[in-house]
Amino acid sequence: MNILTSLVVIPALTILVLIFTKTYKQARLVSAVGTGIEFLASLLLVWMYFNERGLGNTEEFLFSQDVLWYKSLNIHYSVAIDGIGVLMILLTSIITFAGVFASWQVEDLAKEFFIFLILLASGVFGFFIARDLFTMFVFYEIAVIPMYVLIGIWGTGKKEYSAMKLTLMLMGGSALLLVALLGIYFFSNNPAGLHTFNIQELSNIDFPFAIQKFFYPFAFVGFGVLGALFPFHTWSPDGHASAPTAVSMLHAGVLMKLGSYGAFRVAMYLMPEAAVYFADLFLVLTGFSVIYGAFVAIRKTDLKYINAYSSVSHVGLILFALMMFTKTAFTGAILQMISHGLMTAMFFALIGMIYGRTHTREIHQMGGLMKVLPVISATYVIAGLASLGLPGLSGFVAEMNIFVGAWENPNLLNRIFTVVSISAIVVTAVYILRVVGVLLMGPVKNEEYYQYPKIFWFERMVIILLMGSIAGIGLMPLWITDTIREGLVPMMERFVH
Repeated sequence: MNILTSLVVIPALTILVLIFTKTYKQARLVSAVGTGIEFLASLLLVWMYFNERGLGNTEEFLFSQDVLWYKSLNIHYSVAIDGIGVLMILLTSIITFAGVFASWQVEDLAKEFFIFLILLASGVFGFFIARDLFTMFVFYEIAVIPMYVLIGIWGTGKKEYSAMKLTLMLMGGSALLLVALLGIYFFSNNPAGLHTFNIQELSNIDFPFAIQKFFYPFAFVGFGVLGALFPFHTWSPDGHASAPTAVSMLHAGVLMKLGSYGAFRVAMYLMPEAAVYFADLFLVLTGFSVIYGAFVAIRKTDLKYINAYSSVSHVGLILFALMMFTKTAFTGAILQMISHGLMTAMFFALIGMIYGRTHTREIHQMGGLMKVLPVISATYVIAGLASLGLPGLSGFVAEMNIFVGAWENPNLLNRIFTVVSISAIVVTAVYILRVVGVLLMGPVKNEEYYQYPKIFWFERMVIILLMGSIAGIGLMPLWITDTIREGLVPMMERFVH
């Protein structure tokens, strides 16, 4: 079996076994084994990828598999991967595996919970390996739809409202995206004279500028809705706040990256002239996302809402970097996808650990947690420092590439917004240090906190997986940046300067 296809088959088999489990203990064990095998498969994929490159294979995509799916429309199950895709697969497998351990105490309808969680993850895996636009869109929907059920049933607070709002807005984005994909398809002709959804074949077609200009906004905004593009971001904070811990981890850690990745891989790559034409418009919107998300986070007192708006800011930084059209900024954008994915998953996991003990997310109702939950509190501080861009952690590597790459673009508007976006670091410091001060420092506000368990073994697993990855990128970033830059070579050739 093709290694890429196995990444979709393993979750499917895990779901099949889950159907026959009878207790929540069996369900979580099967889920841990299934996602653990998926994690090992992703590590094998990384090793195979670097081995192929080391042997001198310079093809743009590796491990290709192409099977005709629907002949009359020339739709194929077509999968392949480059360096960027390999890293996104690794990110997804880490967060999914950690998400299962973060859900270790779920007992209510545990089997159904893990089925929908792994279904969501399988859609993400399929999206990142797809080379056919129709196949990519199918996996995109598979990833998005389970969110409604996961939040609506296992969520907290205004869960029905949040689930419906998230679903309606993302379906609206999907509708825009479908218009763009069909437009690309009907204005394409491959060498055999057929319309095509194949990304590689489409990249060899020079679409007329009028066609690009019409369909590019549909594609970019369609993906941008999932990437929390202002003003289409409002579903995200509510979705984060109501979602169970693992769902928040996957939601912010990988699902939102589908929007950024799709905007880059599909909208910008296939319609480069229109991407440059609309750059100033989307630069303003993405720049506003960066600073707006950071300022709103200052005003919030609910831990999940703070992290949710922080995610709007940090994910906005990805789309902001894409508007710079420099290789350094593009490298930073991909690094930010990975770094933010790990950091925000870590934050939501820690918030879940705290909420599970205190039964509140309001920071002013807590205090002195460093004394009673030292491991969880210390990890929260480290995650906060990573979000601030502390050298030695993943956030620093990503943000340095973004801001240096952004300044390389000499356009005055670009440099103005670069300065504005850099100022968001200061705002980030305000809300991160404020939360740390109120939540973790000072006297213990509630004597019952001393009765809380310090940390469980499955919580240690989450911390080891995510914090190890954050520190690993920060201390040894070159192998990742080199892999990303290698994957950017064919993309950079597409853009008009």
